[in-house]
Amino acid sequence: MAACRPLAVFSVGGYPVYYVATSTQRDAGGLSASRPYRKLAVSLKLLTVVMLAGCVALTGCDDQQSDRAVQKLKDFFNAVKPDALLLKNMTPGMTTEAQIRDQMGKPETERTFTDGSKRFEYPRGPQGLNTYMVDIDRDGKLQAITQVLTAENFAKIRVGMTEDEVRRLLGKPGQVAVFPLKPETVWSWKWRERGVTEEGIFNVHFDQYQKVYTTSRSDVIRGR
Repeated sequence: MAACRPLAVFSVGGYPVYYVATSTQRDAGGLSASRPYRKLAVSLKLLTVVMLAGCVALTGCDDQQSDRAVQKLKDFFNAVKPDALLLKNMTPGMTTEAQIRDQMGKPETERTFTDGSKRFEYPRGPQGLNTYMVDIDRDGKLQAITQVLTAENFAKIRVGMTEDEVRRLLGKPGQVAVFPLKPETVWSWKWRERGVTEEGIFNVHFDQYQKVYTTSRSDVIRGR
């Protein structure tokens, strides 16, 4: 079996992209993308350490620095809080945009439409199984919250769609893999494929023109 060695790691939209070459490909001058999802474990102990470190960091800061540090801690907490807590007491027609931002944090993307309504994107990846689209009406009140990583939404992906069209439908991918020799870019989302516990990975393949040319599924590899 050919050995793999990471050649580059960089970030696309906040998530890592890995270039990996096997020993055979290195000899041939080629590259391939690694596929593993690395298990992300955020423990209460880690969260406590981060909060304590933040408190120490605030000592001696001026007000502006303190505000920025507090916001970073809040963003971190929002990123790791359970979905049940993230969505608690969100009531259509009642919850305001300000309350949504305060409880759910800064959205990954924010789209404003011609009628004044908005859509916020909250992906729970790269290891989370849900992505929430939060719709806000023109009066600034919550309209709906939709979990978009579903078989029904995956079935809407069509050949020829652009990256932006896919992003609007499914949200931020949990992993992006680039295959420069094909050339091809693959966006992947981990999701609850069959019910509560069984997980799978849905992949969207883009060609050199950033258009969808196929989709696929793959298994979640445990322990990686």
